[in-house]
Amino acid sequence: METQELMTSQTTKQKIQLVKGEFTPSEASHVIMALIDEKINFHKIQRLQQWEGNHKCNSDELDNRISQLEKEKQIAKEFINNSRKLNSNLKINGVLEITLADNNK
Repeated sequence: METQELMTSQTTKQKIQLVKGEFTPSEASHVIMALIDEKINFHKIQRLQQWEGNHKCNSDELDNRISQLEKEKQIAKEFINNSRKLNSNLKINGVLEITLADNNK
């Protein structure tokens, strides 16, 4: 059996247009809250997995990130509520940028 070398791409950066368009405050709230909640849940699962491996692990970094996302969620809610008061729709342009990590750290 021969080992075949995988072809490597020269691309080191990828952009994905995750969200783009004009939304009512309710639609925008649904999209934004779902994205933030998903990221919060991701970090909570990471924290739980660390704890299962070591009950004395330091989860400060994950706790801080979760707290930061909760604050960003509150800021987004206030912004969306303000747009409701102004009877205005919201434009969202969410681009996910992916780059190769520097593995030499």
